[in-house]
Amino acid sequence: MYETIRIETDARGVATLTLDRGEKHNALSAPMMAELTDAAGALGRDPAVRVVVLTGAGPSFCAGGDLGWMKAQMAADPATRAEEAGRLAWMLNALNEMPKPLIGRVQGQAFGGGIGMMSVCDVAIGATGAKFGLTETRLGLIPATIGPYVIARMGEAMARRVFMSARLFGAEEAVTLGLLAQALPPEGLDAAIEAEVVPYLSCAPGAVAEAKALARRLGPPIGRAEIEASIAALVARWESAEAEEGIAAFFARDKPGWAR
Repeated sequence: MYETIRIETDARGVATLTLDRGEKHNALSAPMMAELTDAAGALGRDPAVRVVVLTGAGPSFCAGGDLGWMKAQMAADPATRAEEAGRLAWMLNALNEMPKPLIGRVQGQAFGGGIGMMSVCDVAIGATGAKFGLTETRLGLIPATIGPYVIARMGEAMARRVFMSARLFGAEEAVTLGLLAQALPPEGLDAAIEAEVVPYLSCAPGAVAEAKALARRLGPPIGRAEIEASIAALVARWESAEAEEGIAAFFARDKPGWAR
């Protein structure tokens, strides 16, 4: 059914949603974003699914937005840019509002949009040794459409430590920032995920869904206004001279003028 993701559901109703572009470090391409949006809806509607575990194939959890996809936006017309920025924003919203517990099994590194994917999980557990970063500003871009979810997860004060600098950080600091609940050696990851899954299997599914929706309503607002503002911010950045220079430099394996 899907080409960029896999879904496997066990007899208990635990669905594992795997980003399956391991050879591309699970970068978020347009097809993957479309498939994730569809999968979030399908899993959310399936009464047999009790819990969803989100993970990645290969050494990386998610390397962020596919650079070929981002490069294409530099040549696109404004309407296409807005549509593509919306593709990412609404995919994250679909996962964020999915009425099932979403547990992140972060087995490897995550950058940019990958941090957004971690932030829409209800809890995320990561492997020690993994590296993380909001690296958009190195390319002249900003963490726009992932921003509402990152700020909601970390809180503004913590997020500002890493939101603008593109600084890389490890799993232990990701715990301090609130991005991960735990950082464990890779061999301990599955047991920790199972420990998060099992309690939900004793809970009323409808009550879990309503409790999650209530938490979302009581948390920082992430509605249409905030999402559309994040889309507009990303489109404006794609249209900037800095983004043009930064992305061109990346593909040329060169440094943009601001890099020291």
